[in-house]
Amino acid sequence: MKTLTINFNSPLQSYGNEASFSRRTSSDYPSKSAVIGMLAAAMGYRRDDNRITALNDLKFAVRVDQPGRTLTDYQTVEWKKGTRKITYRDYLQDAVFVAAVGSDDSQLIDELADALRHPKFQLFLGRRANVPAGPLKLHTVADENPVQALSNLEWQASTWFQRQKKESVVSVDLIADADLLPKSLHTSGLAKDNVISFDQRHRQLSFRAIASQRIQLTNQSFEKTTAGTDHDVFNII
Repeated sequence: MKTLTINFNSPLQSYGNEASFSRRTSSDYPSKSAVIGMLAAAMGYRRDDNRITALNDLKFAVRVDQPGRTLTDYQTVEWKKGTRKITYRDYLQDAVFVAAVGSDDSQLIDELADALRHPKFQLFLGRRANVPAGPLKLHTVADENPVQALSNLEWQASTWFQRQKKESVVSVDLIADADLLPKSLHTSGLAKDNVISFDQRHRQLSFRAIASQRIQLTNQSFEKTTAGTDHDVFNII
């Protein structure tokens, strides 16, 4: 299996879940449907393109490298002429995630990586206003599934965030397709982010089984700040 990892880094991100018109909350990490939507946009698929559902077959995992803080945006929307409604929208601030998709079709993974570098449609992280903070950071790995690739990838949190952690090893959340984490010790559940249709007239998602675990990563910034601290200041004189 070949795997593509994608860094999700932006001042604001938002990944919708079940919500009403008046209140739109955000999941704590990118959903599989959000990642599929990004891949479909990069490939130039329109919302009613039948090829989108084939992307559900990609194996999927996501790592929470830097949890975001919730920001609630207050909005007034003109519902009808002379009628306004108050709505609230939640966003994640300063979050960093790494999503991974894998397939036995290595050519497909290469095509997806190339499409993300040269997207046909605008890419965004959950909502159209949430554009990535610069070009996407991509990495392809041969002979590893998404869980293995994310377990071996170094910590991608912002440098300032890493320096706040006064420890050499950090523990982060990893959420994946349940069959990628088959051991019973992992927590499991269902996520409603399997794409049936992105058509705005009839958006549909179904459930998929997920599992999660905590994994440990090396804090490179901690090693840099502690390296070379044993010195004699009088040698400078």
